[in-house]
Amino acid sequence: MSRTGFLLAAAMLAGAMALSPARADYRSGAGAPPLLLSPDLTEPWVMQLQPHRRQMRSQVTTRPVMRQPQTLQQVRHMGVAPAVAARPQPPQRQVDPRFLPTTVAYDGKHKPGDIVIDTEARYLYLVEKGGFARRYGVGVGRPGFEWAGTHTVTRKAEWPDWRPPAEMRKRQPHLPVHMAGGPKNPLGARALYLGSTLYRIHGSNEPWTIGRAVSSGCIRMRNEDVIDLYDRVPVGAKVHVR
Repeated sequence: MSRTGFLLAAAMLAGAMALSPARADYRSGAGAPPLLLSPDLTEPWVMQLQPHRRQMRSQVTTRPVMRQPQTLQQVRHMGVAPAVAARPQPPQRQVDPRFLPTTVAYDGKHKPGDIVIDTEARYLYLVEKGGFARRYGVGVGRPGFEWAGTHTVTRKAEWPDWRPPAEMRKRQPHLPVHMAGGPKNPLGARALYLGSTLYRIHGSNEPWTIGRAVSSGCIRMRNEDVIDLYDRVPVGAKVHVR
C-alpha cells in the first residue's frame, strides 16, 4: 500500500470512530440539540419519533400584550358612548322659605277680607275670620319708589297685558310699548289693580325677587301665590299699604 493510500485509510478510520459515539449519543437523547419548534404545531409527530423527549420540552411562557389607547373615533365605531364630563350647572335661584304662604295669628284692626301689606317686612296679609290671616311673601318698590296708603281693588285680570308707563320707558328706553300676557310677561299670571293708581298686586316671572325691594312700586308675588290670592279677593276689597 502506498503512503497516500495508508494516510487516507487512517483518516477514514478516525472519522468513523468519532462519528459512532456522537451518533449513538444522539440516538440516546443525551446529546440531542434542544427543540426550537412550536410544540403546538409539531408535538403530534415529534413525540411519535421521540416520546422520551416529552419531559425535555422547555416551558412556554407568554408575554402580556400591551393595549394601545383607543381613540375617540375607534370608541364610536364600536358603538360605545365615551364618558363625557358633566357640565357644572348654575345654582338655581330659590325663594327664601320664610316668604312661602302660611297662616298666622292676626289681632289687627282690619276686618276679614282686607289686604294689609307690610313693605318693611315684605309680607302681604289677607285677613281671615277668627283672628287669623293668610300671609304671603312679596317684593316691593326699590328705594325712591316706596309708597303707602289705602286703595280699593278696582279690576282683576288673568295673564294681563303690560303697558309700561311713559315715565318708566323714559328711564328704561329698551322697554316695549306693549307686551301681551304670558309666562314671559313681568306682570305674571294675575294682577289686581289698585284704584286709579299705576300700582298693582301682580305675579312675577322672577320669583327669586320675592322678599326684595326691586320694583317700580308694584307689589310682586310668586305666580302660584297671586293666583291663590286672586281667587280669594273680590273686586272692591280694601288694600292697606304701610
